[in-house]
Amino acid sequence: MSALLFALLFWAAATWVAVRIANSPASTTLAGKLAVPLILGVTILVVWEGVVRGLNVPAVILPAPSTIGATFAGSLPILWGDFVQTFVKGALSGYVIGCGAAFLTAILIDRSKFLQAGLLPVGNFLAAMPIIGTAPILVMWFGFDWQSKAAVVVLMVFFPMLVNCVQGLQESSHMQRDLMRTYSASYWQTLLKLRLPAAMPFIFNGLKISTTLALIGAIVAEFFGSPIKGMGFRISTEVGRLGLDMVWAEITVAALAGSAFYGAVALIERGVTFWHPSQRR
Repeated sequence: MSALLFALLFWAAATWVAVRIANSPASTTLAGKLAVPLILGVTILVVWEGVVRGLNVPAVILPAPSTIGATFAGSLPILWGDFVQTFVKGALSGYVIGCGAAFLTAILIDRSKFLQAGLLPVGNFLAAMPIIGTAPILVMWFGFDWQSKAAVVVLMVFFPMLVNCVQGLQESSHMQRDLMRTYSASYWQTLLKLRLPAAMPFIFNGLKISTTLALIGAIVAEFFGSPIKGMGFRISTEVGRLGLDMVWAEITVAALAGSAFYGAVALIERGVTFWHPSQRR
């Protein structure tokens, strides 16, 4: 019980320090903004470790963070191979193909009232199909390697990206488009110089939503067929062997990769849409 008591004392002390920092002038500095979430994250790990050790929770139910860390450090080659297979080959390739196809489709829809009336309802229907039903079909069509996972990712990211792009292309006002017409601007000149810049916040919103969907889709698809590597394959295999420490190590890699991917897209957004009110400080 000493581990549990230490964890509770640490939680109380860390909360006191975090509240003091959050209510001080240091909270507006970069160090202050980083310190509070860092303290909260360390506190969660310490309390987790204290509860597992203090209450003797079995490792097959909830392994301690120290056990997960040791497994993580000792399985780096396996984790790296799974990361490349799932994230780089499956999620990233599907993300690029799906978002690129959605962007081009949005421009076609913008130019055709027929596609506006016909394609969006069909896209909505495709997006409503359960991924656990379509994933095994796509695995049978495209094989067990990363191509089938990329196909699942394309299906998951296409519609959110399409809806945001179509909405973004409608963002410029009629007066702004009329002004471009008075300058004798063509459709493509209006698109490049007025409508796409106005659509950028919506486009990046779709890109950010798709970052997490891509990783989830690639991992879920591996549950229905995969070569002997990949995050989804490893998780399903280790659950069957009761290797929960390895499962949590894979979850940690997925969470870090997803957060870094989202953060990279958000940084690009800040550079591209610096003029938008949402980016002003």
